[in-house]
Amino acid sequence: MALKPPPPWDVLQHVNELVNASGIKGEVDKSVRALAQSALAKLDVVSRDEFDAQTDVLKRTRARVAALEAELEELTKELEVLSGEEKKR
Repeated sequence: MALKPPPPWDVLQHVNELVNASGIKGEVDKSVRALAQSALAKLDVVSRDEFDAQTDVLKRTRARVAALEAELEELTKELEVLSGEEKKR
């Protein structure tokens, strides 16, 4: 039976304890930071400001679509009423 690997946070805590004990914490921090920045640079991400701006645009667009749908429904009802009146004549 294979052993389950420990949770990542346990591994990170253990590595952190080993690094602190060895006195190379600064060097490891720099390397990990560089690795994380490199990995993030490869991802297709946007800034928080851009995300918030696009969220606002989406909210306005949804509100406009809802308003247009309501207007279309109202105009459709009016057209049905007018069509019914035309058929009666």
